[in-house]
Amino acid sequence: MERVSTGIEELDRKLSGGYPANKVTLITGIAGSGKTIFGIHFIYKNCLEGRKCMIIATEETPEDILYQASLLGRDLTPYYESGQLIIQNIFESRSEIIGQTRYGFKPESLDIEIPSLIELIHEGTECLVIDNIGTFALRISIKRLRDQFDALNYLVRKKGCTALLIMDESAHNMTYQLAEYSVYGSIRLLVRENSYLGKMERYLSIPKMRSTPISPEMSVFEITSEGIVIRESGG
Repeated sequence: MERVSTGIEELDRKLSGGYPANKVTLITGIAGSGKTIFGIHFIYKNCLEGRKCMIIATEETPEDILYQASLLGRDLTPYYESGQLIIQNIFESRSEIIGQTRYGFKPESLDIEIPSLIELIHEGTECLVIDNIGTFALRISIKRLRDQFDALNYLVRKKGCTALLIMDESAHNMTYQLAEYSVYGSIRLLVRENSYLGKMERYLSIPKMRSTPISPEMSVFEITSEGIVIRESGG
C-alpha cells in the first residue's frame, strides 16, 4: 500500500512509511495533547514534497496556524502565499454567527452536515486536515453520526485525498467513539502523570491502522521547538 509521510520520522517508521494514501486517519486527544501539531507536521512535510494541501480550520485563524507552525520550525507561510496550501477559515464564520446571536441578530444555522465539508475541498487537494471535526459531530444526533462519517470518508477517498480528521477527546467520547469505526486508522494522544518521574508526559497510541502491523505499546513524545519527537516506548 502506498504511504504518505506523517512528517514525523519516528511515526513514519511505526506506520510502515506513513499514513495510508487516499485514506482517512483520525487523531483524538484532550486539549494540549498536540493534535493540531500532528496536523502541522503532516501538512508541512507534504508541502515540501510538492503536494497540494489544505486545512479546514474550525477553531483557529490562518494567522494562528501559520504562527504556531513557525514556532515549530515549520514555516508554512510561503506555501500559503503561493496557494499550494489553502486554509479554509470556518473559525471566523462561527465567531461572526456567535456575535450576531449575542447582539440579537438572526443567526445563520450552525448545523452543518459533516459530508457537506467535502464541498470546501479545492480541486486537486492531495493532503487534507480537518481540525476540529468534533465541532460538527456534537451537532448531529448519534443515530445519524455514523452514516455521516461513513459518507465523509467515502467522499474524501473519492477526491483522492490523504486526510487527517482531528477530533477533541470530549466530542469523541460524547459521540461514543463512533468516528473510530468509520476511519481507516486512528491515533490517540494522552497526557498523564509518570508516577516514576513525578511529572506529566504526553503519550501516543495507535489502536487501529488497517493494512499496517502496529504495536499495542504506547510511545512517549515531546513537543519541542523543532517539533514532535517520539523518544521511547512504555507500557
